[in-house]
Amino acid sequence: MFAGIVEEMGAVKLLEKSMAGTRLTILASAVMDDLPIGASISVNGACLTVVKRDDKEFTVDVSPETMGVTNIGKLSAGSPVNLERAMKLNERIGGHLVAGHVDGVGMVRGRQQDSNAIVLTFEAPPDVLRYCISKGSITVDGVSLTINEVTDRGFSVAIIPHTAKVTTLGLKQAGDTVNLESDLIGKYVERLLQERGQLPPKSEIVIDRDYLQRKGLL
Repeated sequence: MFAGIVEEMGAVKLLEKSMAGTRLTILASAVMDDLPIGASISVNGACLTVVKRDDKEFTVDVSPETMGVTNIGKLSAGSPVNLERAMKLNERIGGHLVAGHVDGVGMVRGRQQDSNAIVLTFEAPPDVLRYCISKGSITVDGVSLTINEVTDRGFSVAIIPHTAKVTTLGLKQAGDTVNLESDLIGKYVERLLQERGQLPPKSEIVIDRDYLQRKGLL
């Protein structure tokens, strides 16, 4: 479990794809303290497990499922990534409860300056937008953010200077992809109401060209 408060930006050293699977090695510094083998770490919002480490880098295995629902496969040597170690329950939760289970990939559709903030507009898949509300929480590439506005195609957020400086969101431009995780609370409320018959069941996923594009598989 995470809070969506990025501890540092690391850099991809190596992304290895083979018949045995995908392995990602990341250069880091701040998160290396108290990061044993077997620990969970959020990489651009995806919860991954450390399988190897030394003083300056760590390695994680990436499952086919994670490759299919995130943009991790688009990373390359030198790509910056947002990093956060699993949170401790005896500390303040500065963001919101984040599972590190990415729901889908969104795309930056707009970027504009608004006083000291950068307003980013994202296009998002319907299975993410269904849980988005104005002033609600969402995780974008592992960063806990407050939603400004929601439309039938996406949502917008305001990025303060500190967040722009210490996360990859300050680098995002129109056309860039991001990993999205909806607020956990909305998912549990929906499931509870469905079980009570107070909501229709979630629609079946139709695997077509549009679906594959949204998942980054085309």
